Amino acid sequence: MAEAERLNQDLTPVGAEREGNASGSIPDWTGGLTEPPANWREGEIEVDPFPQDEALFVITADNMHLYKDRLSDGSAKMLAQYGPDFFMPVYPTRRTAAFPQHVYDKFYDNALSAEVLDNGNGVRNTIMTSPFPIPRNGLEVIWNHILRYRGEEVAFRSGSATPQVDGSFNPVVNHYDYYFAYSKQGTELADIDNKIFYLKTDTISPTALAGTITLVHETLDQIRSPRLAWRYDSGSRRLRRSPNLAYETDLPNSSSLRSVDQKDMYNGAPNQYDWVLKGKRELFVPYNAYKLHDRSVRPDDVIRAGHINQELTRYELHRVWVVEAKRRTGIRHIYDRRVFYVDEDSWQILMSEEYDDAGNLWRVSEAHNISYYNEPVFWTTMEMTYDLKAKRYYIDGLDNGFPAYDFDPGFRGSEFTASSARRAARR
Repeated sequence: MAEAERLNQDLTPVGAEREGNASGSIPDWTGGLTEPPANWREGEIEVDPFPQDEALFVITADNMHLYKDRLSDGSAKMLAQYGPDFFMPVYPTRRTAAFPQHVYDKFYDNALSAEVLDNGNGVRNTIMTSPFPIPRNGLEVIWNHILRYRGEEVAFRSGSATPQVDGSFNPVVNHYDYYFAYSKQGTELADIDNKIFYLKTDTISPTALAGTITLVHETLDQIRSPRLAWRYDSGSRRLRRSPNLAYETDLPNSSSLRSVDQKDMYNGAPNQYDWVLKGKRELFVPYNAYKLHDRSVRPDDVIRAGHINQELTRYELHRVWVVEAKRRTGIRHIYDRRVFYVDEDSWQILMSEEYDDAGNLWRVSEAHNISYYNEPVFWTTMEMTYDLKAKRYYIDGLDNGFPAYDFDPGFRGSEFTASSARRAARR
């Protein structure tokens, strides 16, 4: 009880430090972005709430030594490898992450009761949002990311791409429907049948893939009840189970540049790694990516050879939890070691690093996030995994040119059954 009371005192409701840093470069938390800009209208694409902000400085390969203490190993490697083409514009820090009051209330309740199951592959006595606002170890931090609040349901359309070395690309456009059973108001853990969320994706283009449907039932304890997944191929006109849609399996349409468990920066059962909490650091991280999200931007404006157009990025100084994941003995996975940088204000993974069996940094991932206005949610607008060996990358979240996210589509859980997906595919 006494520890949980810190969420009403020196910590924010989600467990971050209320006070800024000594220099003032990280400000105090004052509630986050709770009011949308005056020039935004409900149902529209989010607009930049800070159009007057200018970059304080730009980090390049030439001056990165001046900022080495505030750069992750992944950021430093990207700067060094891509030279003048990759740079990091650093803006004033805006602690915008905010959530509804009923979510804040659940953070407090979870702090009093949440527990990790004995095998670490699930949690109990928790609901709606991150279970451990005052984490004691790396496993609790990663569960905070997995179970963070992203609304109760959402529908949207966006594209992904795997640009060639010269920057040419052919996007894949999907429609996404999410139903977050774990986060529904009035729900108890016993009511959700071990489900975190239900997801249905419908491929819109290119023509060769159009009509492909993927259905996922994301489970809480994936050892007791593994993730359920089905895939409908328009060519065969059959809905089939996809038992291997997990862990190191190649993410569909990623050209083997990303594993399934890298979707949303990390997802699925944490049983393949030992998780170590390394503490907190002040780092330059992607944040408030409204330029990337802007309705006037198109994929051609974002995608460049080797990496995205850094002119559209925004980095800020934030405190992040650092978690190292080391592959367990006897486990097969393409990544031997992984490092995650988790935002203290939202429990969103902002960056990660993936290492090969020889201990070399292989891939670097970034999540560029915004605070959405139609629902008080801090979530990814675009994320990418850079393959340093192949000098290519996978990018997801190319939602530019599509309607705003609909956080109230009125879904029912019955719409996410295999039989429902089969009927929808045959229409």
